[in-house]
Amino acid sequence: MIVEQIWTDNAYRNFNYLIACPETGEALAIDPLDHKRCLATAKDKGWEITQILNTHEHGDHTGGNGPMIQATGAKLLAHANARNSIEGIDIGLGAGDVVKVGKTVELLCLDTPGHTMSHICLLSQTDIPGLFSGDTLFNAGAGNCHGGGHPEELYQTFAQQLDELPESTLIYPGHDYITNNLEFTLDREPDNAAASALLAELKGSHDPDHAMLTSLAQEKEFNTFFRLTSATVIARLREAFPNLPDEPSPKEVFLKLRELRNSW
Repeated sequence: MIVEQIWTDNAYRNFNYLIACPETGEALAIDPLDHKRCLATAKDKGWEITQILNTHEHGDHTGGNGPMIQATGAKLLAHANARNSIEGIDIGLGAGDVVKVGKTVELLCLDTPGHTMSHICLLSQTDIPGLFSGDTLFNAGAGNCHGGGHPEELYQTFAQQLDELPESTLIYPGHDYITNNLEFTLDREPDNAAASALLAELKGSHDPDHAMLTSLAQEKEFNTFFRLTSATVIARLREAFPNLPDEPSPKEVFLKLRELRNSW
């Protein structure tokens, strides 16, 4: 499997992806908003884009569908329940479905509601898995729920699916928000040494055109939305929510963190 992360350099800080089979040169485009860059990259690599996948229905992820399909004739894949919100879906996907690219690439579909209720992530079936997480999981952060989602569903996705993935899993998010998310981590957990060290490193070197890849193990060190039992996180949370129980559940902590992040 060959992965090309494409930085759109737009106001929304989107990442687009091409996943190619090294044997056949067939490629899958994930959320190809910047269709011109995606097409140019595929042409430069000698790849043929045969499929397009939308992780969810928001316009900054579906906006390139039309020109991409017109240029390539590719089939459009998305969550089966997104047929009323994404025009022209050829293949509706559900949990457990496998997306094949060429002869060698297999991507397992995860049904991951929260950011929206028709959101999917793809998990590569490789020795070191890669999670193409759309707007569910960001580097050091989690998606918001403003545009048709629900924070309780997002919590369930984190607790029952993402937290159970192999810790070696590499994270390929839909946006570059890592520095801002690390600042939120440190606002919530000032003594998080991993977040502090990484933010200091990135402030001098961060280039989203050559973005660092984090693993799930690293995310669990500095992503607040995985750090739901941290004594510091809970203590700081109680400052904002004095009525927080003495021993809040992970779900209660997650939901309050998501509430704070909405206006931070």
